[in-house]
Amino acid sequence: MNKQRRRGTHRRRRPRRPLPGMLLHIDASKHAWFGDGRYYDLITLLDDATSEIYYAQLVEEEGTRTLMPAVREVIEQQGIFCALYSDRASHFFVTPKAGGKVDENQVTQLGRALQELGIKMIPAYSPQARGRMERSYRTWQGRLPQELRLCKITTVEEANRFLRQKYRAEFNRCFAVGATGKGSAFVRTRRKDLGWVFSIQHERRVNPDNTIALDNRTLQIEKSRWRNTLAGCNVRVYELMDGTVAVQFGPHEVARWAPATHRPAKQERNRTFLLQALSLGETGRSENRRRSGHYQTQVAGPVRTPILAARHF
Repeated sequence: MNKQRRRGTHRRRRPRRPLPGMLLHIDASKHAWFGDGRYYDLITLLDDATSEIYYAQLVEEEGTRTLMPAVREVIEQQGIFCALYSDRASHFFVTPKAGGKVDENQVTQLGRALQELGIKMIPAYSPQARGRMERSYRTWQGRLPQELRLCKITTVEEANRFLRQKYRAEFNRCFAVGATGKGSAFVRTRRKDLGWVFSIQHERRVNPDNTIALDNRTLQIEKSRWRNTLAGCNVRVYELMDGTVAVQFGPHEVARWAPATHRPAKQERNRTFLLQALSLGETGRSENRRRSGHYQTQVAGPVRTPILAARHF
């Protein structure tokens, strides 16, 4: 007896959200954008209400460190939005079982940042559910390589400059549509700590010799005026997107390291690297002046130590 072929699920096109900022789609498309065999990911953020592209940049690979700057830029330029729709990749959600439901009790670094800003993350459970973004990428793959070829653009830096300064606006003029409702769901933010929100954060316990371990490196925390030792204390380590590493104990920033000029060679990665913290004297005071509203200064003897103030909303 021949088994009858199972019929596919009947699907309906989901109506657009009525207002910009209610729902944004985020995804990346790997493609040979330069037509020469080199593959890069094109990260885009698309508004569900209008199909307007708020961000489009080429990166080596989609991941937490390339997605955070994208979302932050949209928030800084447009405002905080209501929800973000994405696939279930590991940088968006924790999925204990492959192909299964996401664990809502665990969050990724990106999920933690969006949760702090009050933005809801919505997982897609099929490619068809992300049809609006998939159709947009088919258009990108058909048009962008031709534009780059005609403009004789062959590097990622030139391509990203072209996307930012010219082509994204041209793409929106051709394919964006008007929203069905009046107004906008974007909310302008006055927060001055987005650089801290969109950072890789770790909890660490300080070793007896006042060091912490991070990525096969040992970071030395220098003595401060207000506390002789931090041994045994729990601290939070921030890896900022510019490569800076900062350590915070309660409201105090106790150490900061400049971006590394190079990573250790593969055969040397198991060595211990003692990195001396930047001076928190004059450096701290100039930093306070530059980032007014985020730091305040507490006098503790002849050295002024920057203290992390309450975050602004």
